[in-house]
Amino acid sequence: MGLFRNHRQDDPPDLTTQRTNSTSPESRKDEEAGKGETTHNELRQTRSSKWKLSKTGDGDTALALFDNPDEVIEEIDPEEERKLVWKIDFMILPYLAVCYAFFYIDKTTLSYAAIFNIEEDLNLQGTQYSWLSSIFYFGFLAWALPTNFLMQRLPIGKYLGANIFMWGFFLMLQAASKNFTTLAVLRALSGAAEACSDPSFMLITSMWYTRRQQPIRMGLWYTANGLGIALGGLLGYAIGHIKGSLPSWKYEFLIIGALCSTWGIVMFIMLPDSPVTAKMLTKRQRRMAVERLRGNQTGIENKHLKTYQIREAFFQDYKLVLFFLLGVVGNIPNGGISNFGTIIIQGFGFSTIVTTLMQVPYGILIALSILLCIWLNDRVFPANFRTYAIIIFLLPNISGCLGLLLTDANQTVPRLICYYLTGPYNAAFVLILSLQTANTAGHTKKVVTNAVLFLGYCTGNIAGPFFYKEDQKPGYRLGIWSMLVSHLIEVVLILILRFLLARENKRRDQTQAHLSPAEREREIAKTAFGDLTDRENPNFRYIT
Repeated sequence: MGLFRNHRQDDPPDLTTQRTNSTSPESRKDEEAGKGETTHNELRQTRSSKWKLSKTGDGDTALALFDNPDEVIEEIDPEEERKLVWKIDFMILPYLAVCYAFFYIDKTTLSYAAIFNIEEDLNLQGTQYSWLSSIFYFGFLAWALPTNFLMQRLPIGKYLGANIFMWGFFLMLQAASKNFTTLAVLRALSGAAEACSDPSFMLITSMWYTRRQQPIRMGLWYTANGLGIALGGLLGYAIGHIKGSLPSWKYEFLIIGALCSTWGIVMFIMLPDSPVTAKMLTKRQRRMAVERLRGNQTGIENKHLKTYQIREAFFQDYKLVLFFLLGVVGNIPNGGISNFGTIIIQGFGFSTIVTTLMQVPYGILIALSILLCIWLNDRVFPANFRTYAIIIFLLPNISGCLGLLLTDANQTVPRLICYYLTGPYNAAFVLILSLQTANTAGHTKKVVTNAVLFLGYCTGNIAGPFFYKEDQKPGYRLGIWSMLVSHLIEVVLILILRFLLARENKRRDQTQAHLSPAEREREIAKTAFGDLTDRENPNFRYIT
């Protein structure tokens, strides 16, 4: 069997074979010759009209690869698909993973700068250090929606690469800061440049992978978060030994910023923008890359901003609010620990240089917890167990927070272990991102909901540092309480989300109970690339 069959039993009948009233073969031949052109055009129009498109009448960019819905449901050889997925992995994942490692290294540069005496060198007073931690996310917050809309209009690989370059450039400029104001402005600009990062990674993952494959791939590039912490610790250790004319914190900004800008150039050149246009794939492979995603019902991309999808996201979909709140409570802990983690560890009695190294096991634990989480989700847990998996991987964090609150301050080893236990929340957040990606359809709606989730992400990261009071240093009891309460609220929100999505799936199953499996397959093909939202597409089912 070929990859794409030409006809199916449900194709429109060939009109030229039904002219049974012709008086002779000759007259039939003459009639066919006269009507051949018209019949061909009518047949193409009939097939084209089978696509179910969004309200605006335009579908996904993937439609450029197919003539009709029948071609979307052609079978793919499993071995050929396996080889294609491997090729896609090598085309996408290394660039995203290295980039994500740099993201987290950047988030910890200020934390390392703190133990390299930036507060004394710039004469930071009171809560100014906390404001420097938070103001990065104000820049992120201000540019979140505009950058997501630009991401929809522009080639996503090129746009991401340009932003990474600018983000590294602003990081290097921070080494020239002479006071709080200059550093604050540059931190805000860095935040704006990074605002496209996670949303673009989510969009790219949804463009190339099935909904089952998405948590694995998100986990793989998000694992670089933990590797970034470990690498940041090693870089901090190495930079701390530089005996130059500049303070160590300036070398931190210059070296990491230069590496980031270099990687931005690499991504601009190498990262493909879409499976529809990927130059490294043959036409056959591009069709395969798109066709295998029909079950997602989320499409590839659409370059037109659709206002009705914006209205639906903001005013008709409860998921927007829930994912915003999950972004907030999931990142209040991150905002604190990423900026005050080194100070907490130093408070256990370690020297400055040893403190930088003690972050290495923490980063490795985060990476391993993410890999374990996505492996269990894919190979062990049953279908639609994703929300429960999130809760399971929040339990170590809850335990670690309780341990930090209840153990005595002089118990260094137990407190260090409890601190390390606060890392696996990253694994839970990976699955939250995968839920958002898998459960939102309509490209404009995806862009909006991704932006709003990361508005919550920014809000949490802005708020987090302010729970770490100077007079509670280095134990930061209020900061640890903020982590504990946030995770408990997160558990409640996840359970609410699961209940609502499961209820909607049940309603849709009942509505379509009369369809046979063959009819269901045809309906799925018709809506796969129509750029329909998850609410207007009756074939969409939510992952729980």
